[in-house]
Amino acid sequence: MAWNSRGLRGSMLEELINLTNEKYRDRGLALIQKVPTPITPIEIDKQSRHITLAYFDQKSTVDYIGAVQGIPVCFDAKECAADTFALANVHEHQLRFMQEFERQGGIAFLIIYYRKRDEYYYMRLAELVTYTDRAGGGGRKSVRFDELDASYFFHVHQGLYVPYLEMIKKDLEEREA
Repeated sequence: MAWNSRGLRGSMLEELINLTNEKYRDRGLALIQKVPTPITPIEIDKQSRHITLAYFDQKSTVDYIGAVQGIPVCFDAKECAADTFALANVHEHQLRFMQEFERQGGIAFLIIYYRKRDEYYYMRLAELVTYTDRAGGGGRKSVRFDELDASYFFHVHQGLYVPYLEMIKKDLEEREA
């Protein structure tokens, strides 16, 4: 896949997550880092020394990985314009990685930003698997907004753009219940 095609979708969401991660780190709450995607440059503008065309070296796993209060965490950031989230946005290798991550004692999830509604959703891996299983069995290949668990929507507050730590806490509490 060429770098200048679909690879930069959601970059605003990722920037907001990066700013949130800096605040979490500064407050000693979490250490989460963006996972760089290895690329091979094809064309470089000699004057500006900027890469103008590149290809991804390998399939990426997730966008972010780190630890929250000693708990391993990984997640992917997704953005959609409509009220449906296409499951094709989550690749098989990403789903497998997230499942393996949880088997090792970590927490894996998606942060989905619904641009039209300006709302963020924390999708637990178990919920994602329910939807992908449904699609694999011949059902819907997308998730409707009205199917989502209302208690996992969250909004900007306390100076944090994408305050997902509260959702991780809620997720952990529900796993222990």
